[in-house]
Parts: sequence; C-alpha cells; structure tokens
Amino acid sequence: MNCIVSACCRTRWLPILLVHLTFSSLAQAQLQTTPGLKIIATRADFLRSVKANPKNEMLPLKENIPQLQQELIYTTARNFTGKTLYPSITNTYMRKPAVFALQQVQKTLLQQGLGLKIWDAYRPYDATKKMWSIVPDERYAANPKYGSGHNRGVAVDLTLINISTGKELNMGTGFDHFSDTAHVYFTGLPEQVLENRKLLQSVMQANGFKVLDTEWWHFYLPESKQYDVLNLSFKQLKKINQQASH
Repeated sequence: MNCIVSACCRTRWLPILLVHLTFSSLAQAQLQTTPGLKIIATRADFLRSVKANPKNEMLPLKENIPQLQQELIYTTARNFTGKTLYPSITNTYMRKPAVFALQQVQKTLLQQGLGLKIWDAYRPYDATKKMWSIVPDERYAANPKYGSGHNRGVAVDLTLINISTGKELNMGTGFDHFSDTAHVYFTGLPEQVLENRKLLQSVMQANGFKVLDTEWWHFYLPESKQYDVLNLSFKQLKKINQQASH
C-alpha cells in the first residue's frame, strides 16, 4: 500500500492542515491571478493554441508510454486535502514535448527492469485553487496567482517501480509528504533510499526535466511559462484526443 493512504500518513498531514486551515480565509482572499496570466478554458481556444504551435498538444500518457503504471491520487479522497479533486479517470495528460521526454525515460528504465508510476500530471486550474485554499504554502502547493507547471501540462509527480512486481522502490517517504525528509537534498536516509532517489533524478534530468527541491517526486520541464495555463476538464481532453485520432 502506498504511504499516502495509510493512517500514519494522515497523521503526518494533520499538523500542517491544522495550521493552514486557520488561514484558509486568507488564502481565499489571495486567489488573484497575475496580470497577463492567460487561462485556456474552452475547447476552441485550446485547439487554436495547438494550431499555432503543435507543441501545445496534450497527449494521454497511458497510450504513449509502454508499461506505464498510474495511481492517480487526486481521483480519490485519499490525499492530503481529504477531498476528491478529479473525477474518476483512468488516464492523465501532458504536453507533447513532456510525453516524448517521458517515453525516453521509460525506455532507459525498462532496460534496467524498472519503470515509472504516475501519481499526477496535468492538473486543471480549478484544482490548484482548491489545493491552495487548504495549504497556502508555496513550498508544498502552487500559488494559483501564477499558475503551475501542472496547470501548464509540463509537470509530473512520479516514482520508480520494479517492472516485474509493480512494487515501488523505497524513496524514504510517500507522495505529498510535507516535511524536509521529502526534500531532494535531505541525506538522513538509508543509503539504498538515497541511491533510489539519485537514480530517479538522474534519468529524469538526462531527459530534460528538473526536480523541485522540496519534493523528490515532482519534475517539470524548464521554461514552463511558454505554455498557457489550462482549465480544461479531463473529459474535454479525452474527447479532443478521440476526435484527433479519427
């Protein structure tokens, strides 16, 4: 069982949630976008952006990355918010360059008997606003004022698995662990855990991704602001991809 769904992990989140829930009204007051922040929320606007630049296309991960595993955490209430943020979906999406980069990551890992497991990728802008209202701390949640890499389709939360067993490699913490133990430069962990983290970081960085210092599982493509923030539903993206394939 993933650490995120265990009782100990819920206890782990409690102090943080108690502190931040106290300031939830303040967070709501701060939900302002940066002037000039473009948010695409309609199919027509999205298709226009793709026509202008094919790199803007959003591709499904499952169909494009062989032997990929997914456990889309925010489709259930078993996450730090205690709420279901996404509908019951079986796939997620990223921009075309990010998907192509993950293809190369997976190819390298499969040669070692390993593979990727996705926890989250594209995140609608509305979901980011909900997260910020609960945890208004930029170390652990994206400020919707600016939009996030997830909103832009170029950030992904993931880990490594043994491809034969499907078992996750030990990374020292589960997903969304809000403490310095999850920080990239934290060294107070067993040597094997540090090696596992190093392997994940090296293969992702070799394919153009950067890692977020406070979350060993969070990777993103640089220059993410060249992509617009999206507030498209997963249903919309699925329909767009289905129509494009015909």
